[in-house]
Amino acid sequence: MSKTKADNRARLLQAAEKTTYLYGFGSTSIADIAKAARVPLGNVYYYFKTKDEIGGAIVKLRISRFKKLLQDLDKADSPKERLCGFVDIKIKNRETLARGGCPVGTLCSELQKYGGAAAKKSRVLFAEALAWMEKQFEALGKGAESRDCAVHLLSATQGASVLAHTFHDPTMIAREAERLKK
Repeated sequence: MSKTKADNRARLLQAAEKTTYLYGFGSTSIADIAKAARVPLGNVYYYFKTKDEIGGAIVKLRISRFKKLLQDLDKADSPKERLCGFVDIKIKNRETLARGGCPVGTLCSELQKYGGAAAKKSRVLFAEALAWMEKQFEALGKGAESRDCAVHLLSATQGASVLAHTFHDPTMIAREAERLKK
């Protein structure tokens, strides 16, 4: 793919990620994405044949970022520090989360409602998080409880994000995060 074509695709993907986060996957049209990317509507179909393909590309991008994030967290000295680092990300982003919700949680939820191949792919985002967390809890000696601990932690961070967004109150994330870190 030539540089111009790669640039157009990247611009479309960036616009798709932003517009679907702001307005929801179901409410965002391909025309909205084209407009935000400043690409003629007809050209979008050269890069993405369907809206589901756009959803899949967003998921692929988020998976890539999330794997990088987990690699960075894995640099911490202990499993507890790694898990606390995950929670700290929520604290760091609490203002954004209170304004717009969790971009990963929102995307997964929206895609599940929409259905299609992108919905199935989006499960990987939470599956990766749960597997990584479970590994950390196993290293902490939680044994058979490790999976349940991972589910609780992910549920708590996602729930805090939903509540903070609903009430536009970033302190909800900070308070819950401090409890989780203890």
